[in-house]
Amino acid sequence: MSGGLEAAKKAARISASLARGVAHDAAKDSAPLALALRGLPVRRSPTNQIVSVFHSFGTEISTFELFDKLVAEGWITALPVVVAKNTPLVFRQWKPGDALVLGRWDIQVPPLEAPEVLPDVLLVPLLAFDRKGFRLGYGGGFYDRTLEKLRALKKVTAIGVAYSGQEMDTVPRDAFDQRLDWIMTEKETFKCG
Repeated sequence: MSGGLEAAKKAARISASLARGVAHDAAKDSAPLALALRGLPVRRSPTNQIVSVFHSFGTEISTFELFDKLVAEGWITALPVVVAKNTPLVFRQWKPGDALVLGRWDIQVPPLEAPEVLPDVLLVPLLAFDRKGFRLGYGGGFYDRTLEKLRALKKVTAIGVAYSGQEMDTVPRDAFDQRLDWIMTEKETFKCG
């Protein structure tokens, strides 16, 4: 990554973190229910039945009510697990009520004995997004590596989940950055492009 792009991403992350904090304060109470009521923009089917959700932390939009709805609809649910730096994520089956352990950066993850799965749909956390489907992540490249790997294996749908206040006109990006298929916010769900 060029020095100019790295500097642009660093500045954008600072700005996006502030914007997410403001959006969280404004919508944290109503956003989880809005996501759950709308549900996913894709349907469950025999070839589209495993969804990876993420455990929200800090000022990320809460996915917990949506998670409960997906389980009730019959989706097989999973959580992402960081295995090592500069590697794709792995996904372990999990539903609310199942055991969790502390993983890297003290993020709660399913234990090692939970079955590993390959999701058909990924709900992706982010700092910022644009209408073309590019996201600004936290800088580790985990979801970009993961989406590249999964898309080489099968059809997957990547859905960015965020507050509407996290939208940017254009996210700084390079050829490594993977595009999202959809964005879900507390106000709308739209197909990227």
